[in-house]
Amino acid sequence: MTHSPIAPEAADLSGIRGYLFDLDGVLTPTAVVHMHAWSRLFTPFLESHGAKPYSDDDYFAYIDGKPRYDGVRSLLASRGIVVDEGEVTDAATADTVHGLGNRKNDAFNATLAEEGVEPYPASVVFLDAVTRAGAKVAVVSSSKNAPSVLAAAGLADRFEIVVDGAVAARDGLPGKPEPDTFERAAELLGLDTAECAVVEDAESGVKAGAAGEFGIVIGVDRGVGREALRELGADVIVDELDELIPAVERAAAASGAASDDAPTNATAAPSPTPSTREEPA
Repeated sequence: MTHSPIAPEAADLSGIRGYLFDLDGVLTPTAVVHMHAWSRLFTPFLESHGAKPYSDDDYFAYIDGKPRYDGVRSLLASRGIVVDEGEVTDAATADTVHGLGNRKNDAFNATLAEEGVEPYPASVVFLDAVTRAGAKVAVVSSSKNAPSVLAAAGLADRFEIVVDGAVAARDGLPGKPEPDTFERAAELLGLDTAECAVVEDAESGVKAGAAGEFGIVIGVDRGVGREALRELGADVIVDELDELIPAVERAAAASGAASDDAPTNATAAPSPTPSTREEPA
């Protein structure tokens, strides 16, 4: 049976008390930075191995939303290339799974430090709306760079709960497309998964949301495509999250949960200087 998403204007968010946001591509356009970093890594690497050239389609199919080293493994497997696993401490010059992942991370951090990052305005407006409605929020990201990206975007103080790649590694949680990191975020918010919305743009993230017992999976189309998001299990698909504000406000009015003290501005707090600390993404 084909999954048929709900139109944004018809979405029922009345039972949703928490929103679990992916970071890259949902709150911030760092997905573009990641895409460029992966391209800089794999374009010359695949050429040197005589393999099919790297393209943006590879990013969406094999890398997007996954923990970094899993993305390396997945892309290499798509080309039938086998390299040693190596160690997390491998130099970025090493042609191992970990060395390649660390090389990509160097490129990402350099770009973030040089250019910074601004949050999507529509996503900030939506974040304001859900917090004004009394909902709890968390970030669930495969990246170990999530705290520095949130700080660079001026959003760090908006999220007390961040379940990122570092938390997943520490707690032994499988990454997306498994639902475990989203489930942990719901637990830390003190909510049942059925009370939470998963907000994702990546194939692996939408799969993770669909695999769990979450109240709703919101797919944001940043390039994966609506048909793909639909097939992966998104319940609602939007181009920008502010399309869902009427549904949020309708649910808040019905429950009487809206607070006059919650933020109403659409502008994020001033961005601090982007972190240049090197940590795995």
